[in-house]
Amino acid sequence: MHMSIGEPRHAFPDWVVDVIAEHSGEFGRYPPNDGAPALLEAVADWILRRYGVHLSADRQIIALNGTREGLFSACLTLCPVRAVGKPRTAVLIPNPFYQVYSAAALASDAEPVYVPVTAETGFLPDYAGLAPEILDRVGVAYICSPSNPQGTVAPRDYLADLISLAEKHGFLLFSDECYSELYAGEPPVGALQVAAEMGVSPERVMAFNSLSKRSNLPGLRSGFVAGGPKGIARLRQLRAYGGAPPPLPLQRAAARIWRDEAHVDENRSLYRAKYRLADRLFGSMPDYRPCTAGFFLWLRVTDGEAVALKLWRETGIRVLPGAYLGREVNGFNPGSEYIRAAMVAPIVELERGLKKLRDCVYS
Repeated sequence: MHMSIGEPRHAFPDWVVDVIAEHSGEFGRYPPNDGAPALLEAVADWILRRYGVHLSADRQIIALNGTREGLFSACLTLCPVRAVGKPRTAVLIPNPFYQVYSAAALASDAEPVYVPVTAETGFLPDYAGLAPEILDRVGVAYICSPSNPQGTVAPRDYLADLISLAEKHGFLLFSDECYSELYAGEPPVGALQVAAEMGVSPERVMAFNSLSKRSNLPGLRSGFVAGGPKGIARLRQLRAYGGAPPPLPLQRAAARIWRDEAHVDENRSLYRAKYRLADRLFGSMPDYRPCTAGFFLWLRVTDGEAVALKLWRETGIRVLPGAYLGREVNGFNPGSEYIRAAMVAPIVELERGLKKLRDCVYS
């Protein structure tokens, strides 16, 4: 059983295929570089409904081929170039992390600064605890909420403090919010939402989201980046030369999907049932952290790589060693004592897999 990759397996809305077929003739047209107006308007309307933030559809949003494209290209475009003779620009990255953050920093000739995310930090990166000489050369800081792999939701106060830190030291905040619609309790706050509440310019924050997790459509490759008009204009310049907008029939489908919440509510209820299942099976285990957002279990073990190998050999279950998502800094990899298990399978199949995992690892 594969629990190592977070590829959603719930059903997507059946009408998606009909929308694509209805507009299939538009495969014969070049799609608009920044996204079809109907899609940009649907995203802007969703941001307003979800976060209460008014954005200009044609000046503050770009349609992406999935958020990976935007998370990479935004750093490449907006991370400040270091001056001759000056230290490299720093890019702050939570550790463990989504690997695109690191690749984007290196491609931008910046220094990735890996900041540990541990139980002691509340499973959020403590960027404010960094030395002033590091903070003063930061160009970009990445944050993921709900986070991959820990499933931590950044509280409003945490995001407000982080935005204030970005204002003080003059860096940009890139907020990866791809898991924002999968949660157990209240909807997670967003970075643009908190920035608007604080009266901070949207140029300080860029938010990234997609339909992959929200709507179980990872293969549609439909996402967006939203931020200030100046930053978005620079991203559009890069897209004009080195990017590829999604095909128009897929954009037509995405526009309708962003306007529909019924399938999202149903999807969320399926994940909430999985959260309860995991609590029932692992709740008595030492150091167990309930999954309250996203779809990963971040389970503490003695040696993540050794446990993953044992699981594969003895049960046929594949999980991801936490160390593979992290970097060793000063002899310490914050993911080394964890495994990540993706709860994406149908719940009956998932229950069988989680029971095998529990019995193999914790018995």
